[in-house]
Amino acid sequence: MTQETQTDDAVDRVLDERRGLSAADVAERVARGEVNDVPVRSSRSVGEIVRANVFTRFNAIIGVLFVIILVVGPIQDGLFGFVIIANTGIGIVQEMRAKRTLDRLAVIGEAKPRVRRDGTTVGVSSHEIVLDDVIELGSGDKAVVDGIVVEAAGLEIDESLLTGEADPVLKQPGDVVMSGSFVVAGNGAFRATRVGKDAYAAQLMEEASRFTLVASELRGGISTILKYVTWVLIPAAIALVISQYRINEDDVPEAIRRMVAGVVPMVPEGLVLLTSLAFAVGVIRLGRRQCLVQELPAIEGLARVDVVCLDKTGTLTEGGMNVTEVRVLDPELPVRAALGALGTTDPRPNASLAAIIEECTAPEGWTETATIPFSSARKYSGATFEVDGVRQSWLLGAPEVLAAHGEPILAEAEDLGAHGLRVLLLVRTDEPVADLTAAYDPARAKPAALVVLEQRLRHDAADTLRYFAEQGVATKVISGDNAVSVGAVAAKLGIPGAEHPVDARTLPADRDAMADILEKNTVFGRVTPQQKRDMVGALQSRGHTVAMTGDGVNDVLALKDADIGVAMGSGSEAARGVAQIVLLNNSFASLPSVVGEGRRVIGNIERVSNLFLTKTAYAVLLAILVVIVNVPYPFLPRHLTLLAWFTIGTPAFFLALAPNKERARAGFVNRVLRTAAPAGFIAGTACFTSYLIARDYYGGTEATRSAETSIATLTLFLVALWVLAIIARPYTWWRVALVATMALGFTLVISVPAFQRFFDLKLVGTTMPWTAVGIAVVAAALIEVVWRWIARRNPLPVVAA
Repeated sequence: MTQETQTDDAVDRVLDERRGLSAADVAERVARGEVNDVPVRSSRSVGEIVRANVFTRFNAIIGVLFVIILVVGPIQDGLFGFVIIANTGIGIVQEMRAKRTLDRLAVIGEAKPRVRRDGTTVGVSSHEIVLDDVIELGSGDKAVVDGIVVEAAGLEIDESLLTGEADPVLKQPGDVVMSGSFVVAGNGAFRATRVGKDAYAAQLMEEASRFTLVASELRGGISTILKYVTWVLIPAAIALVISQYRINEDDVPEAIRRMVAGVVPMVPEGLVLLTSLAFAVGVIRLGRRQCLVQELPAIEGLARVDVVCLDKTGTLTEGGMNVTEVRVLDPELPVRAALGALGTTDPRPNASLAAIIEECTAPEGWTETATIPFSSARKYSGATFEVDGVRQSWLLGAPEVLAAHGEPILAEAEDLGAHGLRVLLLVRTDEPVADLTAAYDPARAKPAALVVLEQRLRHDAADTLRYFAEQGVATKVISGDNAVSVGAVAAKLGIPGAEHPVDARTLPADRDAMADILEKNTVFGRVTPQQKRDMVGALQSRGHTVAMTGDGVNDVLALKDADIGVAMGSGSEAARGVAQIVLLNNSFASLPSVVGEGRRVIGNIERVSNLFLTKTAYAVLLAILVVIVNVPYPFLPRHLTLLAWFTIGTPAFFLALAPNKERARAGFVNRVLRTAAPAGFIAGTACFTSYLIARDYYGGTEATRSAETSIATLTLFLVALWVLAIIARPYTWWRVALVATMALGFTLVISVPAFQRFFDLKLVGTTMPWTAVGIAVVAAALIEVVWRWIARRNPLPVVAA
């Protein structure tokens, strides 16, 4: 191949890269399967939802027992199986609803990479990108496929999420771009060389954006509880099986029914279901508020947060800005022309530059020869222009960075910043900007003008900050802007400590020393992206659960390392990609809703856990006592199914979805076991005592077994109803109605002849029923005393309404 031919090929390639692929090129690659076919999943698949709800350890146990009862009969002793089927169906339906909500929100919040097709730039979904597509990049954009840079104007890419290297990498044409990296400065374009599953970070990206059921404190606690239950259940069930077969040798079906009746209530079958249900309903509720929950435990996690780190711009203030004044420092310099010219150097200007573009018109005859894109680490941007044959360089950025120490202009800028204004300094220098990226000398630059910008406070920010303060959640404002200016904005919002802002350039590098300063102060300015990350780590080192909110590329590292990352929907693609929660409506005021949902889930699951584990505790105790005393098990499966309906299953469903503002606390497992175990022990003891007295009173024969079971059922129902009444506190009209309805339902069952026959329950005489009531009253009083004693030793934190 001749040199001339090679040159022609190079020209053709440049032309193709400027125009991008044609529609025919795209169709050809799609037909060959050269498409980015790794979808960003926001939820589990339908198959995964069904499997997770159906194929559980306890469903397997209940399923086997259900089949056994279907064989020996009668059908009313198999009602527990139909309840499990209904509960599992409800769980699947609710999670499917949550999936649809999340999928819809994910589409709304999905970033659209800008791709060149047929000479125009269009936004397409990530999965529509094909091999050889030319993808444009600007500040905050994330590379969704691997490729080769074809254009670069000060293009700096952060690859820390892939390599761990914190420093941005300056990219030139021909350099490699890896999927998962993001742009921190400059702009450019790259050609896709690896798409779909071949891309470097395809699996990473899919996992990062998935609606997950990963480990959380709540789920981990429930798993621990279920592990304990399994350890107790297996030996108790084996002993019960042996006992009932020995007692009922002449009636094997009866022995089987009594054995199943003893094993079924040991299984807290609805606990996992109601946990998933509570989370799913939380996702749906937050979806209605335009909150995309990219990781399910984030709902719970934000409720446990005790420190919220806030980026000022885009979180406390709105994205847009207005130029209120251009204060010229040197009348001989063409200040407005220079500002207008700088506005033309960035095809995707940030909020400050966009305001300057609106204020200053671009001049004629200014030819750009080199640029420095803005970066949060550098704190300035600039460009070199050729004007009438003369080269001149202009820089725009933070006054304290561009001006020499001690310059009077710094005091002027600080005074403006103290009023909550954002101040930028424009300087003129004769040095080419290419020489200024690594080393800038303020002494060789001439201050030209101060650009004063006004930031618009979010109207709902003050109320949201007040909510966090009332809930005992500390707020830390960490911003890249001037510390005095940040402090002024914070003061307007009523943030405590705003009168003493800290310049982050004075912070020590040592984590412990930094943590000491963070504990004592609230507002920090001139914070670099790496410092934001270090601040989050320092707070976590002191035992804090930290949430980070932000919207820009300078927040990505901190968002990633925080316990909970919250990004604005209008923020950079990189910020949205690493956050667990995305506020699609860009409203900071949505955070209390997320906190509220988390508290509802945590508090309510703790409530219903007490119900389920009280049942497990008394079931295990009854099995042990039956084995020791060597008597028939007091119940048939239908009786305990009836009790579960009215004291656990139905009320737990309503309580799991009720409002709850209790603050999240650590120690979920210990707290639940500490209350459920004694309640179950007292309930089981009261029930077995009534049963033994009834056996002695009625004769303990086959003919009197129904009467004896009825007395045991009445006692256990009354005690379990009191447990429900305690758990339902504090009372509201619907909670009182719920408890009363459950009591009425059981009363109908033992009063209506048809129900009596179906459930084989009939109270005989008055002596034993009133004895059962008396025993139940004593047991209820004991449970009340024990729970009050436990509550005094572990008081709830004071929570604002």
